[in-house]
Amino acid sequence: MIPRFDKVTRVVHWTTTILTIVLLGTGTILYVGQLSAIVGRRALLANVHVWSGILLLVPLVVGIVLPRLGRRLRADVHELGRWSKSDSRWLRRRTRVAPDGKFNGGQKLAAAAFAGLFAMQLVTGALMHWNQPFADDWRTGATFVHDWVYLALVVLTIGHVHRALKEPALLQAMTTGTVTRSWAERERPGWSSSVPDDNIAAR
Repeated sequence: MIPRFDKVTRVVHWTTTILTIVLLGTGTILYVGQLSAIVGRRALLANVHVWSGILLLVPLVVGIVLPRLGRRLRADVHELGRWSKSDSRWLRRRTRVAPDGKFNGGQKLAAAAFAGLFAMQLVTGALMHWNQPFADDWRTGATFVHDWVYLALVVLTIGHVHRALKEPALLQAMTTGTVTRSWAERERPGWSSSVPDDNIAAR
């Protein structure tokens, strides 16, 4: 086994995952009138939804600013933001090649989509919640965008979970922090070559 994600990265990922599930769950109940009527306590659900949204970026920001412990997380975020020719080729099945780094084009695209959609939800959600300074058409537009982005996030989240379940090594990497050397050499040869043989699992 070789290390792929350290503890800080895994804690940030799973904390963000829990907040996302709470956001999507409470958002679904608030959005669907029948569910809202069954569950009740709409004001409480709305407060949980708002605070989950406010806290959404906290794990990532805290993880990144940690001077020493956040080093690997910062490196991963940096790599996710870089696009290479192999990433473009990976997105086209006929020209797909193994990525030259730790992440493939699909993972980078998914990370960018999550980041963009979360940012849109935070902005539109703030406009909806603290709406007094804004005109009615601003609030109406924010509600429209918020609803559609919510649907996009549901689809993206389901796809993300499906991909993780379809390829257990990816789920293992984010739970135990390690992957097998054989998987790394087959799926991420460029990255695996940079991991020393005597490296132990990240803890």
